Amino acid sequence: MNNGNPHRGGSPVGYLNEFSDLEASTVIYFRLWCDGPDSQSKVYRDFFNVLGTEIAKESLKSLEKIYQLISDHGRRPLMRHDSECKCVGADESCFANLVVSAIKGENDDAMLIATLLVAPTFAPDLVTYSVEFGSALQKICNYTENTQSLYNFPEPENSTIH
Repeated sequence: MNNGNPHRGGSPVGYLNEFSDLEASTVIYFRLWCDGPDSQSKVYRDFFNVLGTEIAKESLKSLEKIYQLISDHGRRPLMRHDSECKCVGADESCFANLVVSAIKGENDDAMLIATLLVAPTFAPDLVTYSVEFGSALQKICNYTENTQSLYNFPEPENSTIH
C-alpha cells in the first residue's frame, strides 16, 4: 500500500490516440502551455492560423486563466506527462473531461469535475474559461479533421517513454 503518493494524478489512464480529437487536443495544448514560452509560441501559432487574431487572443486568455486557476488554487499540484508522451495521466484526463463537459453544456458534470481540480469557490470560473477554451479547440479540431492531423501518434506499444 502506498499512502500519500504525491504523483497519483500522473498515473497513466490511457493513450492519446484512444481519446477523441478534442480530448487529446486539450491535453496536448495544456501540456505545451505549461512548458513555457517556447512551447506557448506553438500554441499561439496554431490558434492564430486557424481562428484568426481576435478569437485566438480571447481563447488563449482563457487558457492562461485556466492555467493560473489550477496553479494558484488547485486542490493539489496537477500532474502532467511530458509534451511528447503518448500516455494520458489521470489529472490530464480529468481536465479533458472538464473541457468536453463544459462545451457540451453539461454544467453539473463540469462543475463537479472542476471541484476535483480547484477549490470549490473557483470552480465556476474554471468552467467558464473551459467553455471558451474548449469552443476554440473544437473549431481547431473541426478544421484539422478536414485538412490535416494535429498529431500522428502510432498505436501504443508495450513500453512508454516519459
